[in-house]
Parts: sequence; C-alpha cells; structure tokens
Amino acid sequence: MKYPKLRELAEAVKAVVKGPYTSKFPAEPHVPHKNFRGQPVYDADTCIGCLACVEACPADALAYEDILEGDGAPKRVMIHYTDSCIFCGVCEDACVRETGEKGIVMTNEWNLAYFDRSQAFETSEKELQLCEVCGAVIGTKDHMIWLAERLGEMSFSNPTLYLSRLKKLGLADDNISTVLEDDGRSDRVKILCAECRRKTSVYTDE
Repeated sequence: MKYPKLRELAEAVKAVVKGPYTSKFPAEPHVPHKNFRGQPVYDADTCIGCLACVEACPADALAYEDILEGDGAPKRVMIHYTDSCIFCGVCEDACVRETGEKGIVMTNEWNLAYFDRSQAFETSEKELQLCEVCGAVIGTKDHMIWLAERLGEMSFSNPTLYLSRLKKLGLADDNISTVLEDDGRSDRVKILCAECRRKTSVYTDE
C-alpha cells in the first residue's frame, strides 16, 4: 500500500481548515484578483470618439458606425465586440486621454458567456459634428472640444475648433447666416470640413 506524502497530507489539512482553493462559482460570484486583466469597457463620460482605439486594436474587436439619418442628432456609435476581444490592453494604451481619464479602460470583468453570440458587444454613442456647408462628417463634438481645450489660445487660428468651443459655452449663434455676396468668404466663420475650408480660403482668378 502506498501511503500519501507529507506534502499531500499538509494540503489536505489546509483544505479541511481553510476550505477548497477553488471558488464556488457559479453558485456564488467569483471575485478575481485585483491585477486580473479582464475586458475593456467604454467610459461614456470621457470617451471622445476619436477612433484611436479602433485603429490600434490588433484583433479588430473595436469598430464604429456613423449614423447621419434618423431620429435625433447625427451620432457615432463606438462598438466593442467582446467575443473577439483578446483583452490585450492596446486600446487603453492608444487612448489619447490622460491617465485617469481614459475613454476606454481595462476592467477585471471576465464572465462574458452568452447563449446568443449576437449579443456579445457593448456600445457607446457620441454626437457628431457635420460640416455646416456640405454636411460631411468632421468628427465628434466631444473630440473637437477636447482639441480646442488642449490647444488653448492657439485654437483661435482654426475657426472650426474655436466655434465648437464657443458653442459648448453657449456663446455662439447656431443660426449664423451669410449676409454678404462674397463668393463664400463669410462662410469661413462656420464649422467646416477640410475641403470646404480650402474652398473658402483659396482665391481663384475665375
């Protein structure tokens, strides 16, 4: 008869006194270690919808959709596919926000099982800013305001940025109308995409 080793006896005694090493999941929720790296999640308050995380994701687990038509204001929907995510943390590192204000952050959330895989995603919505002349997408309003705040007084060299900032502060009129026939020069004092900004800035001989 082969007798158990002392180490095995010690482990058996510990299990009797302290209980089993494994958790009681799923009977009770499992609490992972504080350093466990689980899925990333969007922070709706700090995410600015700049798409830096989408460009950096190596697993293509992040995507977006710009919705220009329908009820309400145009919006950008940031999408995180949890079933494709490899929890690498590259999205958090790529986020342009400062440490402590990241728009997408790593959590220790690990229980991501679904009966229906089509439900394996989370979203975050941000309002879009469109060109006031041609209607092209410039970016999210939060992104433009963040840029204006970062640049400070230098943002006054870009009408699109400082007007975005003034509108947030309630100091700009949303119904600016062209009052002079000047081949579009008065349109410069509007929020414009790069192409329309070029058209209102470049003079031609025609």
